[in-house]
Amino acid sequence: MRKISALIFFFFLSNLLIPLEPQPAAAKAFKMPPLKQQPDQEEILIIETPQPVDSTRIREELKPYPSVKLRHVFTKVLYGYSIKGKQSEITEFLAAHPKSTKLTTTKAQTYTIKRDSTIPFVGAEKTRGYFDQNGNRLTGKGVKVGIIDTGMDLHHRDLERNFKGGRDVVDGDKEPMETLPGNGYSTIHGTHVAGIIAANGTLQGMAPNADLYIYRALGPGGRGTTDQVLAAIEAAVKDKVDIINLSLGSEVNGPDLPLSKALDKVADKGILPVVASGNSGPGDWTIGTPATSAKSLAVGASTPPTDVPYLRIGKEKIRLLSIDKTEQWKEIRYTDVYDGGLGSPVELKGSFGKIALIQRGKYTFEEKIENAEKAGAKGVLLYNNTKGLFAAMVSTDKDIPAAVISLEEGKKLLNTRSRVSITLNNEQDRLAPFSSKGPVTVNWMIKPDVTAPGVDINSTIPDGYMSLQGTSMAAPHVSGAAAILKQAHPGWKGPQLKAALMLSAKEISDGNGIPYKVYEQGAGRIQVDKALQLETFVYPASISMGGLQDQKKKYLERKITIQNQGKEPKTYSLHPAELKDDLRWELPMSFELKPGEEKSVTVRAIIKKFPDKHVLWEGKLLLDEGTNEYTLPYLIAAGTPDYPRIMGFAAVPGDEPDTLRYEAYLPGGAEEFALALFDQETLQLLAILDQKQQAAGMIGNQVDLPSSIKGKTFYAVAFAKAKGDEDYQENLIEWYR
Repeated sequence: MRKISALIFFFFLSNLLIPLEPQPAAAKAFKMPPLKQQPDQEEILIIETPQPVDSTRIREELKPYPSVKLRHVFTKVLYGYSIKGKQSEITEFLAAHPKSTKLTTTKAQTYTIKRDSTIPFVGAEKTRGYFDQNGNRLTGKGVKVGIIDTGMDLHHRDLERNFKGGRDVVDGDKEPMETLPGNGYSTIHGTHVAGIIAANGTLQGMAPNADLYIYRALGPGGRGTTDQVLAAIEAAVKDKVDIINLSLGSEVNGPDLPLSKALDKVADKGILPVVASGNSGPGDWTIGTPATSAKSLAVGASTPPTDVPYLRIGKEKIRLLSIDKTEQWKEIRYTDVYDGGLGSPVELKGSFGKIALIQRGKYTFEEKIENAEKAGAKGVLLYNNTKGLFAAMVSTDKDIPAAVISLEEGKKLLNTRSRVSITLNNEQDRLAPFSSKGPVTVNWMIKPDVTAPGVDINSTIPDGYMSLQGTSMAAPHVSGAAAILKQAHPGWKGPQLKAALMLSAKEISDGNGIPYKVYEQGAGRIQVDKALQLETFVYPASISMGGLQDQKKKYLERKITIQNQGKEPKTYSLHPAELKDDLRWELPMSFELKPGEEKSVTVRAIIKKFPDKHVLWEGKLLLDEGTNEYTLPYLIAAGTPDYPRIMGFAAVPGDEPDTLRYEAYLPGGAEEFALALFDQETLQLLAILDQKQQAAGMIGNQVDLPSSIKGKTFYAVAFAKAKGDEDYQENLIEWYR
């Protein structure tokens, strides 16, 4: 079976220049230059208000500002509305409404991943042997699951019986159909997600009898805006769904953005929001909103039992991340790697019978692989042109295997004269290399909360089936698991569902048997059959202690609530899983809870020795009850934060000719923010475009591009400097106008 990778990534800007994927710029040495001022631009904003607003009154108030139009009004998850117009007129309008809070929106875009049948692996098949209060087997029957995505194939034979309602926010109707060929860039993502949750035909989903409510918030090409997603969330709340699946996200790691705040309010209503953590791994701090919502259930991706391709050079091995719609890798003994340059036909002439190593850049992924296939190569390895991994996708099936590796791994292969081999390792319960990691900036929260299978996941697509991979595929496993639990326990609300899945999760480890960090895997991989039988609940089920930035305070403490939902008294005690030299815990004495009783206790972490540099202390507290042991992940930060000063930088053509539009997120603000252009080859400074002192949060502007760079390929580099530390992100841009 061929494989495709897919994730809807809720990203900043659409209408991409080529190829515009943000990467950390650690591989080059850019220096922050002095910069200049910003011109006007058109933008979309969300306005929060203290009370619900009347749309008629808002339209009347907008009349003096001709370019500014009302888009959506929010009454359920936020009080407020969204508008679109020229920045100058929006600024004037906001000045007349000083009680409003401006929140800049982001746009969505399609990224990539793969899949296989994982229902038995997470325990869902075992739950079919249990029955609900009415004598029905546990299949999600009667549970309302909302899916906010690209829509769904409403006529798919495995899904049409489960479709019970929803809304198309993009087209403004009640038929949330996927974007079909001929109507723009077609989509398949929402249908794939829906099949994992509730397919009921040729394929069986996690909860095959769940009621599906579909909300199309992302249109052609998987693009949408924050206010469209907020409008979809509002519609789902009005429809009284039990669970909302959001397999969308961004590269903005912050707890204070509109979607994260909205999902916290959704959870307060008893609904469980399940959110994909993102595909920006393997680095720390890569989780993005809305998975940064404190009360949502954020999901990372782990591997089901699967054959993983590795390239071996002597005793070293490189894990290969296969590319969508390319052939499966097979084992190969002792073959040559050929330097295919950038992947032109001329550069690939000598690759016959070899694995072509091709650098990212200049040509599309499709062209590179097709050129290698025509040259007779037996496989393709695409290596990055900046630090780290990247997502690659092609639109048509290829007859040779292809995979992505990092810049560092590509350079290693270029410098080796040894022959290489391809081996397949059968693995399970490993963290997927693309799975985004925490912690959350600003508040040091543990995210993701759990993991679920997200590699090689087979599911429905319009008119058929396909294998995809990504945290987009992991999240619906959890939504389906929650539907099974909700059918078995109708009284359980979002907090109980979240706690049950976390407390019953299985810790996962790397190939050396070392457990992944708590901000990489959360509580572990879900086991829905274990969650079904849970009688002890802890709120919250992970303990984010926060951070200490100086030595004025020597301890951090949090309250947790332990609840006995069993039929017999239970005795509980807490202790750390392991002792740390610089950390000491003060924990309550053991105590007994009668059936239905709960108790709030304080856990205190005392810092014995303050670190010289920033430290993340992570581990687990163990809650013992008889022969049962429950794991509570904890995280403590000490010292000056080391998270990036800038995140999620993206740039696209502006609304006017010869302009560039950009956005970025500054978690802690910046004493100086700057945007500059550098030549791709020489890294010479070409132009200084913008400069400002900036508070924490979103930043964006539209700037003029100098005529001197026409026809050039250049780096747009955004800098942020605070407290002596400077970070930057870059976009490689090809001028095509």
